Amino acid sequence: MSLEQSSVIDALGIDGASGRVVLVIRHDAPWDGSAAQLYLLQEKLNAYLSFALDGEMAGAYPTFAQRPLGVRIDCASPPEPRTLHMLGHVRRQLQFQDIDLEVRVSQPGDPALPAASAHSCGGGCHCR
Repeated sequence: MSLEQSSVIDALGIDGASGRVVLVIRHDAPWDGSAAQLYLLQEKLNAYLSFALDGEMAGAYPTFAQRPLGVRIDCASPPEPRTLHMLGHVRRQLQFQDIDLEVRVSQPGDPALPAASAHSCGGGCHCR
């Protein structure tokens, strides 16, 4: 999937440990920190949040209604500083609505981005 497909939910499911509904953005291209890429990321995040908060998700998936929410970005490389800065700001804003934001970076050779082999992008974006 790509950031250009802002209206497409790449994946969603329930996190077994937390019970949160997790909306997953998959980003396989390198982060370049360009204004264009940051705009696409912002648009994708806005579309995901609109889907979840405006009732569309609950309508399509009634079992997800009333559950806490999280957004995870699965990516092939760590975000660079401009993207980390933006994600830190987004994360702080989402905390006001009790929405988690997490970034996971795949390990070299990972075929998909399974949770067991992913890790946080580090302290710059304050993700978990």
